[in-house]
Amino acid sequence: MFTHAFTYRGRDFAVRQTAEGELTLMLGKVVRKQCPPSDREPQYLWTNVELEWEEHHYIEVRYWATGGRLRITANGQPLHDDAIAA
Repeated sequence: MFTHAFTYRGRDFAVRQTAEGELTLMLGKVVRKQCPPSDREPQYLWTNVELEWEEHHYIEVRYWATGGRLRITANGQPLHDDAIAA
């Protein structure tokens, strides 16, 4: 179970994992995507957000539970790629 907060282009995001293993991507206090618990790795979620007028950003989250590795990208560019404390 963890929460990893990050800021991208002036907006607050968070990736959360529940005790049951569900992964959630938040933009502010709004749930953008959820991924149910699974034995498959990595758990994956994505969302396409418009942060400015006609400016779309593709946010992807991958989480490998066996190593605790979290990778977050925006338009393919890494924002976070490291193990996190669960």
